[in-house]
Amino acid sequence: MNIAIGQDSRHSRVPALHLGAASFVADAMGALYWPEERLLVVADLHLEKGSAYARRRIFLPPYDTAMTLAALAALIARYTPRTLIALGDSFHDVEGGERLPSQYRASLRHLQAGRQWIWIAGNHDPHLPADLGGARHDELMIANITFRHEPKAAAAEIEIAGHLHPVARVAGSTGSVRRRCFLSDGTRCILPAFGAYAGGLNLHHPAFAPLFAGRERIAHVMGRERVYQISHRHCLPD
Repeated sequence: MNIAIGQDSRHSRVPALHLGAASFVADAMGALYWPEERLLVVADLHLEKGSAYARRRIFLPPYDTAMTLAALAALIARYTPRTLIALGDSFHDVEGGERLPSQYRASLRHLQAGRQWIWIAGNHDPHLPADLGGARHDELMIANITFRHEPKAAAAEIEIAGHLHPVARVAGSTGSVRRRCFLSDGTRCILPAFGAYAGGLNLHHPAFAPLFAGRERIAHVMGRERVYQISHRHCLPD
């Protein structure tokens, strides 16, 4: 299957992402929006990854937190959600919240104003500083959908999770492109990493196999302007 990931298709209709009876918008910036609940979901922000690497004398451009928060601000302006859920690994390490510069703390307070903000605990950030605002949960159920960081292979309920940073490699007219994606089978959806410096795991990696048990799943692949729905069977390994 060939697909022009970079084409401008702002006026094309993007099919909904369905989980059970609920319909979501998979946004090309990497967030999931539930219109019925006015709920915006992001995963794996990995804020302060640059400063975490700097402590190990691996020097990355120190702009990842600013870029990630700017993208999040754009999404909040687009959807004006009543609730925002961050699905864990919001910080790259357990001390990331402590290192967060004051201007970014102010940015977070501004984004949190007027809405419910929920931090789900991740394996990178099981605890957050109390002064960051928002509520904290290990996992959370809304209606019949469970929101958690790490997907559970044995989960009986509908699940939205992060942790695995799915990406799809897709054949294009001039070769292949590797893009972040939402991966879903209609019961479970694994979100792409939202963080500017976060990496990704090809959806054919064995880590995904027990979560979908051979079932057909759709990669909702992030293009520049829209999301493309592609069967995992048409995606390439790395």
